[in-house]
Amino acid sequence: MAKKKENRFQREVIQELKSRFPGCVVMKNATGFHDGFPDIVMYLGRVWAMLECKREKAAKKRPNQLYWVDRMDGMSFARFIYPENRAKVMAELEAFVVASVGIDISGRRDAA
Repeated sequence: MAKKKENRFQREVIQELKSRFPGCVVMKNATGFHDGFPDIVMYLGRVWAMLECKREKAAKKRPNQLYWVDRMDGMSFARFIYPENRAKVMAELEAFVVASVGIDISGRRDAA
């Protein structure tokens, strides 16, 4: 079976974010902004998350990608995402959003 290209996987991840988190803003970061900076940023309410897409778990990481994912995760939420861990990362992101701002997956704020 042919491996999925990374840019196709990125599009699928972006579509899933928009579907899973109604009202979010998802942007693809410009290449060359910072070497190794994560591919995708999602904004929802007061939170943001960054995802670095890889076409497979074994795909090589470019210089500084570990640094940026770790640094951004220390500020908010950031992960490497690939087909093999996609469900786990999305579940972690959902839990992070709910815990951070009380927004459920339908986009409504929980009554506080």
